Amino acid sequence: MPHTPLPPCSILLLAGGRGQRMGGADKGLLEWRGKPLIAWLHEQVRPLSDDLIISCNRNQARYAPYADQLVSDAEGDFPGPLAGIRAGLACARHPYLLVLPCDAPLLDRELLQRLLQAAGERAVLLRQGDQWQPLFSLWPRALRGQLDSAWHAGQRSPLGFLRSSGALTLDCAADDPRLSNLNTPQLLEQAAQDRPQPGKDA
Repeated sequence: MPHTPLPPCSILLLAGGRGQRMGGADKGLLEWRGKPLIAWLHEQVRPLSDDLIISCNRNQARYAPYADQLVSDAEGDFPGPLAGIRAGLACARHPYLLVLPCDAPLLDRELLQRLLQAAGERAVLLRQGDQWQPLFSLWPRALRGQLDSAWHAGQRSPLGFLRSSGALTLDCAADDPRLSNLNTPQLLEQAAQDRPQPGKDA
């Protein structure tokens, strides 16, 4: 089967939340296996784009080495991940924006390529068993106007917007470890002990 070229994409790493489950810590900067979580994501996605964006609302100087662009929410008080996605779409330099959370260091290249290969006129998101994963998604930049309108109408849910826009779904197994969000101290510690290090060339 001939290799299908991946579409040019910008990549947005979401690191702008309150970190409530981490006691208010900035999740992307928490260490896991000797380096910050954001560094694991950077290592995995850097070869896929020349436009790597990080959404962060604090510690910008510490995030800057991992990004080509930094964005912050247009509104204060941490309005949620859809605000970060909106900011990312506004500055993305390529036709597609690959959106990923900063606390998923077990992602591998195969899953990212699968998302990119599904690029088209509609957004694409992952579903893990019966659980939607809207923060693992691919957004056409052409959705920017529609998202702005939905935001001003009060939409704050990435999943709500994606489903209303007719997004496509890619299914993953319910126990797929690559989608693990290490968003509590317990999960972070358990993953460091139990999970094998993901392959660099997966």
